[in-house]
Amino acid sequence: MKKYCLFLIIFSFFFSFSYANDKTPDFSSEVSDSLWVDSLMSTMSIDQKIGQLFMVAAYSNKNQQHIDFIKDLIENYQIGGLMFMQGGPIRQVNLVNQFQSISRVPLMIAQDAEWGPSMRIDSTVRFPWQMTLGAITNNDLIYEFGQEVARQCKRLGVNINFAPVVDVNSNPDNPIINNRSFGENPYNVAQKSIAYMQGMQDAVVMACAKHFPGHGDTDSDSHKTLPTINNSKEYIDTVDLVPFKALIQKGVGSIMVAHLFIPSLDDSDTVASTLSPKIVDGLLKEELGFKGLVFTDALNMKGVSDYFEAGNLDVKALLAGNDVLLFSEDVPKAIQKIKEAIANKLISEEEINARCKKILKAKYWMGLSDFKKIQTKGLYQDLNNSKVDYLNKKLVKNSITLLQNNNDIIPLKGLDTLKTAALCIGTEEDVGFYEYLKRYDSSIDYFYINEFHSEEQRTKILKQLFGYDLVIASLHKSNANAWKSFHIDQSTDILLQSLAMQNRVVLNIFANPYSINDLLMTYAFDALIMSYQNSDYAHDYSAQLIYGGIIAKGKLPVSNQHFNYGDGLSSSKIRLSYGVPNDLGIDDKMLKKVDSIARYAVEIEATPGCQIMAIKDGVVFYNKNFGHHTYKNSIEVKSEDLYDIASITKITSSVPFLMKMVDDGSLSLNDELGEFISFSDTSSKKHLTFREILAHQSGLQSWIPFYKKTLESGKLRDTLYDTIRTTSHNVMVADQIYLHKDYPDSILQQVINSKLKEEKKYLYSDLGYYLIKEVIENYYEVEFEVLFDSLFANKLGLSMTFLPNKENKSLSVVPTEFDYYFRSQLVSAHVHDMGAAMLGGVGGHAGIFASANDLAIFMQMYLQKGAYGGHQFFTEATVNEFTKCQFCEGENRRGAGFDKAVLENQEGGPACDCNPSSKSFGHSGFTGTLVWVDPDEHFVYVFLSNRIHPTSDNKKLLEENIRTEIMHKFYDAIR
Repeated sequence: MKKYCLFLIIFSFFFSFSYANDKTPDFSSEVSDSLWVDSLMSTMSIDQKIGQLFMVAAYSNKNQQHIDFIKDLIENYQIGGLMFMQGGPIRQVNLVNQFQSISRVPLMIAQDAEWGPSMRIDSTVRFPWQMTLGAITNNDLIYEFGQEVARQCKRLGVNINFAPVVDVNSNPDNPIINNRSFGENPYNVAQKSIAYMQGMQDAVVMACAKHFPGHGDTDSDSHKTLPTINNSKEYIDTVDLVPFKALIQKGVGSIMVAHLFIPSLDDSDTVASTLSPKIVDGLLKEELGFKGLVFTDALNMKGVSDYFEAGNLDVKALLAGNDVLLFSEDVPKAIQKIKEAIANKLISEEEINARCKKILKAKYWMGLSDFKKIQTKGLYQDLNNSKVDYLNKKLVKNSITLLQNNNDIIPLKGLDTLKTAALCIGTEEDVGFYEYLKRYDSSIDYFYINEFHSEEQRTKILKQLFGYDLVIASLHKSNANAWKSFHIDQSTDILLQSLAMQNRVVLNIFANPYSINDLLMTYAFDALIMSYQNSDYAHDYSAQLIYGGIIAKGKLPVSNQHFNYGDGLSSSKIRLSYGVPNDLGIDDKMLKKVDSIARYAVEIEATPGCQIMAIKDGVVFYNKNFGHHTYKNSIEVKSEDLYDIASITKITSSVPFLMKMVDDGSLSLNDELGEFISFSDTSSKKHLTFREILAHQSGLQSWIPFYKKTLESGKLRDTLYDTIRTTSHNVMVADQIYLHKDYPDSILQQVINSKLKEEKKYLYSDLGYYLIKEVIENYYEVEFEVLFDSLFANKLGLSMTFLPNKENKSLSVVPTEFDYYFRSQLVSAHVHDMGAAMLGGVGGHAGIFASANDLAIFMQMYLQKGAYGGHQFFTEATVNEFTKCQFCEGENRRGAGFDKAVLENQEGGPACDCNPSSKSFGHSGFTGTLVWVDPDEHFVYVFLSNRIHPTSDNKKLLEENIRTEIMHKFYDAIR
């Protein structure tokens, strides 16, 4: 750090120039406060005025004895303020109200809320530490953060926040500042400190810049000892003082003085800066011209308390120029000692008056002249609302830093070519990051190892990971507080270096950026991501960055052994991002109507449960699950659950296969079936075109109940079915039901031999898809389900699949109907559609199981004209051709395989009565499913349910228009 001293001297000149015009703190220039302040001053005794100089610690998690102790100091010693420490919101507010009610002069209430009130109290949002915020390049976000922290403080009755920490952390081994600093660059620290300060003070909560004149270059903790800083005055002036100067010039309300021994500023024996007139009065007040309140750091800290008796310590702090004595160990004794100092003319009564008046003026600025009782009703909701959550997410999202990206491996592409593992290295098992990775690549495998592992454990995990193309290794350190050790154990470094020798590795560090110093080398990693903290939001957005859901924006706020300050690469967005309504300017209150409709559907038993997802502009802004798998309410619906999507199979398998054939030049929608299947010369199917079949205007019957011919007296025919798989009976229809191997050919012949309607007009039919499946398998010479995996599911990273019951697939599948008319069992992990079941579970019209996330990705690919994840699946022209209305001159609204909104003067259809774009398209499924894409609105909607449970007689979902009513609410919200 010190090698940059010359640069910083030059920089400091320009920096100071940019802040030319000092600004006095707002409270010290108030004119309208004079009546209230002068009135109080005229009635206060010297003891009461001295009492105003004290701020003591209060706890809302202690017993009545502590409360009585504080009440005694308020009533009998007229202390000026309280600093609230540990406890909870309601308990704290109740105590604030109680203490304010008995105080003759309103109390100034302070709190350490560097990363929000959660630094001290429970049940509040934990914002990122300042080191994390130091990586953000947009300082408007820091201002917004300051405003929100101030709002929460005011809601808790807090008038002054002991923040920001403006120390320039130039020592990586600093045990107490470190994560609490914005970083090592004075300019970055200054700019972010100003933004934080102004955000708070614009919301009328006083900021307190700490720890003057700079606690950043120490390797010891002033809570435990008196640290020594041996830097020159010139260095301190051009590094440590830069942020303080900037904040003073911008009107910071208060500054806290640190307990440090700095010989270049004051070489008196063991004199802490807090007790140094040269530093407080001389440097801070006179030289830098600070007019605001000066706070001591806590006077019970070992950095000063080990050297002076209680009482005498307070006097020395006062004589040094401090205005407020924080955390005095003995207030009554200190007041007595101060009175003795006045009597001995060490300090004048006029000086006491001036400091008391400054404190009262600050209280007036804070609004304490008109204190009103703070309400506890709705307190938790006010402190933890969706806007707070959104801000927290924005801060984390904008901080994550991509430090290394060899061959642009990030974002990951070619998922079908990668056998990927996630290795979590942590102090305790943490699978949150893995779950977020799985949204993008369902096939990723999970491994875990403790950071402090044995050689035997390390050898075992390396052996398990051998053979993987890529390992996403994540290192997780404690997120309990900002001063927890961040050092990486040597055994973990050995593991990572060994791993990089046998695998491609993406390393994601959820820890302090100085932790990288413990790595022997980093160049062997294919990518390295710094996420700063081990939080759920960091897990979420880091996974999104790896797969291209978001772009990297963060810049390293400190240098380390392998990277420099300001390092940070950009990346690209190639997949869905998972956000919140606020990302798109959508009012989340409007989406509560979606919640209500979904809960209503479950309540009236229109469906046992459902998954709902909505996307706008490539951002998932709604992703919720409701209800259970069945009405037994034993298994809650989760995001990874797979639903039988019924006819949506058409547009996720048969149709995209045909689209690829069109792009390959092997097929045209106007081609006839006879060009691809051998029919007899007299077959009525020979001249049917793909366009007619896909738009349901071919004259084909709506369906054939194939299963009925295989029943005898209502039971399965013995000659056709067996309860075990045999050579002759190997077509699995359901659990312990196997159909004769030749019967699927019989089904195909029944379709070929079926009669056509005399007139070719719109009639929805599945039959054409039996023939299309034959066309596709003949063309590709690959089984339908295998082709689906290789062309789409694997490339898109989906859990979406045919045959979820197949061996080696460990999937959670939601059951459909209790089939009492054919299979005599609850259909679970087998396709509900009888025809598809009799084909072994794989049909061109039904058979796919998927989650809402799977379908969202698939439909987003359509919305993006065939492009997704760095792969172009179809040409734009082909997507447009298939999704347009094919026979609009009649009464047929259909695209080529896709359903569309109803035409003018029509009713029903898959879309809501909300004027969707004429370009929009989608499909519904018999089981209670629906997908919808609106290109004009850049909108995707997915609804999955098992409304046919327990039987398909349940039509409440249809009668209540649940799916389209929810769609309507989404349209209202995005418009």
